[in-house]
Amino acid sequence: MPEERIDITQPLWDQNTFVGRFKHFAWITDPRSGLVGEKELVEAKALYLSYKAGNEPAGTTQSQVLRAKQLYESAFHPDSGDLQNVFGRMSFQLPGGMIITGAMLQWYRTNQAVIFWQWVNQSFNALVNYTNRNAQSPLTTSQMGVAYASATGAALATALGFKFVVQKRATNPIMARFVPFVAVASANCVNIPLMRQSEILGGVDVMDENGKIVGKSTIAPIKGIGQVTTSRIIMAAPGMLVLPFIMERLEPKQWMKKIKWAHGLMQTLMVGCFLSVMVPTACAIFPQKCSLSIDTIKAYEKENYDEIVKNTNGNPPKYVYFNKGL
Repeated sequence: MPEERIDITQPLWDQNTFVGRFKHFAWITDPRSGLVGEKELVEAKALYLSYKAGNEPAGTTQSQVLRAKQLYESAFHPDSGDLQNVFGRMSFQLPGGMIITGAMLQWYRTNQAVIFWQWVNQSFNALVNYTNRNAQSPLTTSQMGVAYASATGAALATALGFKFVVQKRATNPIMARFVPFVAVASANCVNIPLMRQSEILGGVDVMDENGKIVGKSTIAPIKGIGQVTTSRIIMAAPGMLVLPFIMERLEPKQWMKKIKWAHGLMQTLMVGCFLSVMVPTACAIFPQKCSLSIDTIKAYEKENYDEIVKNTNGNPPKYVYFNKGL
């Protein structure tokens, strides 16, 4: 009996539920996908597209199709179909975030360490934000430069300012350990909107429930970027907020004093444990296919609303949809 065909363009799990979205993103952000070479990724894309068109090679099994789907969706941009930079993919969030966050949590005591690791983190974040943007809205080199410089500046100003206040006024030394999280949270609020500013300025394509583009919206990316910013902060929060308490309790112990050289490694591994759960969790909080009420567009974007009405022969859908990015 032949295997049942799947709709390769749709997630394998129900995206209307958190559990379904969690399973989907745990599958897509599997860090092992980042180890796959470009040749295999290109072959996966070819099989994905041929299966989608209904002309895959004879003898292709469903397991091969599912593997191609996983690799394609983890490595290629959903809008453009371009191969993403490996360090900017969500599948690299676990190893990349683990190393950088572990370092920020370990080396926070000196201004030089704060400056260096915040710079590294914002460079990484800028790459991730650019890689996972809505690709329908191109970003100029100057816009990228301004976004990168602004986010790095915001992170450094917040980190050093908070560190100064803590050193001068805080009575509990554990407060200094929260410098990295405060800086990361504030920088995300700057980095993501600036790196994706062209979406807000020019709008993004919005579709009906069948995926047909019906017009543009500038309100849509504001909603999407707000959700992405919230998700990124939630992604980092457990590790960066819980680990300071753990390390504050462990470091005074005699056996910990004997292995000071391993403290950074321990924090890095513990961050990895948190991120292994939090990457798919944070991605799953909001649906990837974000919805926007047509009434909202009508109220705030009269021109875009009129265009949607025109493109739908006077019968606009109740909701329009767009890719919010990750």
